[in-house]
Amino acid sequence: MVSRTDIDTETAAAPATSPADAGAPRAPGALWVGELAEDWSGDARYFEYTSAADPIAAGSISAIPIETFAPSLHQLSGTGIVPLDLSGVLGIDDGPATSPGLLASFIRIQAGEQVSTSPTATSELYYAMAGSGSTRVDGHEIRWAEGDFLTLPGGRRSTHHGTTDTTMYWVTDEPLLRYLGVTPAADRFSTTLYPAARVRSELDAIAHAPDAATRSRVSVLLANAAQPQTLTATHVLWAMFGVVPPGAVQRPHRHQSVAVDLCVGAQEGCYTLLGQRLDGRGDIIDPIRVDWVAGGAFTTPPGMWHSHHNESGANAWVIPIQDAGLQTYLRSLDIRFAPAAT
Repeated sequence: MVSRTDIDTETAAAPATSPADAGAPRAPGALWVGELAEDWSGDARYFEYTSAADPIAAGSISAIPIETFAPSLHQLSGTGIVPLDLSGVLGIDDGPATSPGLLASFIRIQAGEQVSTSPTATSELYYAMAGSGSTRVDGHEIRWAEGDFLTLPGGRRSTHHGTTDTTMYWVTDEPLLRYLGVTPAADRFSTTLYPAARVRSELDAIAHAPDAATRSRVSVLLANAAQPQTLTATHVLWAMFGVVPPGAVQRPHRHQSVAVDLCVGAQEGCYTLLGQRLDGRGDIIDPIRVDWVAGGAFTTPPGMWHSHHNESGANAWVIPIQDAGLQTYLRSLDIRFAPAAT
């Protein structure tokens, strides 16, 4: 790199008189005595278009992997936070990350103990997988129990206390802010609790609607009054609570946001198929299969077709968390559904 104090010898060849001799204007390229010409071009690089327009194909940036995270990550640990960290695969060296914009973690709190969080993030989402307790933030206490969702604006310290043995799923947009080199300047929404009973009630109403069997998804989207445009849980995070009934196949769809899916409950025979292309029937060609495990999580890369299948005899529940709030606002989510099978 060229030092910002290096003298540009070509430009500095003819020093002008002192600024004190204010009369005549200086000649083009001339410097006052004692001045230095800074070279600002040291970091500039140039590429032929086709060699750099697709950095993933060029190898300078990695694709998002399909990755699974076993429930043993939280079942065998004491009180603490377990990041679902793919930063090494993603080439991210400034902190843990599950995707370029999201960090998902399991939080385990033993009864009577607590965990504090203070991410540099605009959005935090917590889902109580098991247990009960409370969160103290900004001088307030929010009580929660199994099945509840809680969203917090980032940029503050929160303390989470477990009344009973507790497991939480926690997602933030901290990697996005680290990449941008910014910190939150203002809250874009207020602390919001989504009680389990209300979430389940809303989902039941959707599942029993007359046209439920013809819908591409049987799910309820969590939204916030502060997001009237994107209709999402926060301005960055998108969250869905969905059910896949026994024998159901949810047809392929894709989107440009990365999803970090939590399997809330499933029996053997529930799985997701993922692939890059569809055949003429709208089925995924050469799919990769990810089996659902209750209490486990998996990633869905952007732009990849995926379908959900339940070949068991019981309902299966899934919670995908995505950065689709941001993608929706940018008009780049590009969600698409495969045609119905013929």
